[in-house]
Amino acid sequence: MSTNKELLRKGVKYLTGALPLMFLGPSLIYNAFMNQHTDWHYLVLGIGIVACLCSMFLIFLGLKIIMKGLFND
Repeated sequence: MSTNKELLRKGVKYLTGALPLMFLGPSLIYNAFMNQHTDWHYLVLGIGIVACLCSMFLIFLGLKIIMKGLFND
């Protein structure tokens, strides 16, 4: 049982793509709640929530691909 290095690289790429979103999303949400007096509050909040959701999706997809690369079916 050998590991598939192509799938491992692809999974790590997804995880590295999710890393900036993991920090960007919560900071945008915090910024939106601190600046509720502006008109841009809802837009920044929506972008922060979308960034968090994209981060969770990329992490799930990356781990799924890594597991497929480690344990071939």
